[in-house]
Amino acid sequence: MTLKPENAAVFSPPPAGGRFAAGEDPAKRQQILDGAKRVFMKMGFDAASMNDVTREAGVSKGTLYVYFTNKEELFSAMVDTERAAFVAAVRTALAEHDDLESGLYEFGISFVTHMTDEKVITAMRTVLGVRDRMPELCQRFFKGPVNLRTIMRDFLERHIAAGTLEIDDIDLAAGQFLDLASGSFFKLRLFGSMEEPPSREEIDRVIRGAIKVFMAAYGARRHDTA
Repeated sequence: MTLKPENAAVFSPPPAGGRFAAGEDPAKRQQILDGAKRVFMKMGFDAASMNDVTREAGVSKGTLYVYFTNKEELFSAMVDTERAAFVAAVRTALAEHDDLESGLYEFGISFVTHMTDEKVITAMRTVLGVRDRMPELCQRFFKGPVNLRTIMRDFLERHIAAGTLEIDDIDLAAGQFLDLASGSFFKLRLFGSMEEPPSREEIDRVIRGAIKVFMAAYGARRHDTA
């Protein structure tokens, strides 16, 4: 599954004069972010420099500094963009499914496939590496105003209203499904114990098991057979 940054899909047209003001061209900003992503993924935060980004992105140093004042700001923008793109994609996956179990399945597949991808693991290791110097960035990356738990909670609330789920603590249930779906894949990948992403077959097995456990705990039908 290839995800595009949320601001890469649709660009606003330039103003009537035909040119954007300095630092306001979304295409140029995305060009810089794309180059920065390649640099940070290859070199890590500490080794990368703004000069490396200018070369990789194909822009001048002056242009780069019009959009981003320093490496920290550039790195933060790249992290925010990547996280927002994934969150938007997962939200779409859930919105397209009225059936509860189908939605949970698609969410689980998207979630685990993304979280165990080599580029994502590298990005997370990079973020964790600057945690002491940039704690707010680390918090925003793993939480953010809209995160996976928020999206899952919204999805569960919809199915509680429809009568297919009975949940007393929605935040707890949302976190439980995320934990069930991720299995041990994420930790093993993050700490290097699993060198390659899990196969689709293995992800499928874990997600189906997670749904079975989740529905046994919270599915409304469980009361009909109790």
